[in-house]
Amino acid sequence: MSSSDKDHVVIFDTTLRDGEQSPGATMSFDEKMEIASTLDEMGVDIIEAGFPIASEGDFEAVSEIAKNAKNAVIAGLARAIPGDIARAGEAVKHAKRPRIHTFVSTSPIHLEHQMRKNEDEVLEIIAATVTQARNLTDDVEWSAMDATRTSHEYLAKCVDMAIKSGATTINLPDTVGYNVAEEYYEMFRYVRENVPDSDKVRFSTHCHNDLGLAVANSLAGLEAGCRQIECTINGLGERAGNAALEEIVMAIATRGDKLPYYTNVDSTQLMKVSRMVATAAGFPVQFNKAIVGQNAFAHESGIHQDGMLKSADTFEIMTPESVGVKETSLVMGKHSGRHAFKEKLKDLGYDMSDNEFQDAFVRFKELADKKKHVYDEDIEALVDDQRAHADERIQMVSLTVIAGTGGPQKATMTLDIDGEQVTKEATGDGPVDATFNAIKAMVPHEAKLTLYNVQAVTAGTDAQAHVSVKMEEDGKTVTGRGADTDTMVASTKAYVSALNKLMVRRTRTAKAEIFDAAG
Repeated sequence: MSSSDKDHVVIFDTTLRDGEQSPGATMSFDEKMEIASTLDEMGVDIIEAGFPIASEGDFEAVSEIAKNAKNAVIAGLARAIPGDIARAGEAVKHAKRPRIHTFVSTSPIHLEHQMRKNEDEVLEIIAATVTQARNLTDDVEWSAMDATRTSHEYLAKCVDMAIKSGATTINLPDTVGYNVAEEYYEMFRYVRENVPDSDKVRFSTHCHNDLGLAVANSLAGLEAGCRQIECTINGLGERAGNAALEEIVMAIATRGDKLPYYTNVDSTQLMKVSRMVATAAGFPVQFNKAIVGQNAFAHESGIHQDGMLKSADTFEIMTPESVGVKETSLVMGKHSGRHAFKEKLKDLGYDMSDNEFQDAFVRFKELADKKKHVYDEDIEALVDDQRAHADERIQMVSLTVIAGTGGPQKATMTLDIDGEQVTKEATGDGPVDATFNAIKAMVPHEAKLTLYNVQAVTAGTDAQAHVSVKMEEDGKTVTGRGADTDTMVASTKAYVSALNKLMVRRTRTAKAEIFDAAG
């Protein structure tokens, strides 16, 4: 395969911007840093780190990601408003390779109901704002919001104006996920053939998945000459989501006969980053999700199993290893020893200290006594849960829950709070509510629970539950996670984890206020 620029597909990841706009998918500062670092490490070309004007937290996250990025271009999104563009420029200015991404609506329906501007006024806005962005950085991307419902003739005028004003990348998004592949291809073909100097900029796709066509449309854009694809991990995004990065990367890697291109993404890290984003956002990946779903490389049918035993390529068009999945999910149990467990942890990518390993092994043995089979996913949940709760001020000691149809649900809870054990009993509307009320009685707070999500790590009635909660206090959101074969215990761990993060945030805020007062 040729390695020329015309064959290189630039991967633009917008998980931290468009992905986070999914209702309930707000990520913490630390989670954004971890995800951005992983995206940078795995070869993503451009990371859209956020929308700097949206909030102080978004600005700080974009700024910090810009300072720490080693290889990727760091982009900040801005509306076609001078204040937005200035704020985006300030946020990305410390990046080795900064980009300002500015957008404006172009479709008749958006101009009438959202912009309340006519076509000539929008052209003037494009000229002014793209010029402003270009004065702040040499790398400017311009997007036509709702491009696919804009007439080709007017869209070409807008693109021409953006290029003349200094845009270096032109993005024509299917904002509402309306197009089919043929239409999306034709839009790019028309614009590229009818705009002078279109050969001097890179064209980009950005497709939403409202009709389940985001990936297909993005690949159609490649055929039309686009060489940048905007996408998100797990297809996270507004409404039905965006084109999924992992599907784009593996389609190109697998179907070189029809898609003679290449990306810089290390596909062996796809499963790792998928799980990272799913956990941070509190959005579990559906079991049959392409590439990174739990069943993507699972075979239960007798016919499929027979074929796999004879030759893997009978039913697998890519290897599990190519996306960071082990070929088989080694089943471990209570008879497995330390050596086998240590090797399994190495296979799963965990590097642990001796003390951390010993704690994990004890927890593994406890889990193996409860479960008939312990799968890779169980071990990952166990270790991730252990690390998430290390060094927390509040620790769960014991929990007893009375539930059923015969009376009020009741929870009796003992917590270790800064080394002192406290016990409380509470009732509630269901066992989860009773448990959380007991915790609140011991650790009073006014934080609002905005998300409670339970996911089975593996199949079976003895499966571990993986619980995610989000809590909001004073406009700030924290995420807590917990895993256990007992759903109530997992729920308690997740809730307590979030409370610990709230306590840390309160301490930081108090110190900052003292510092500000001191002047």
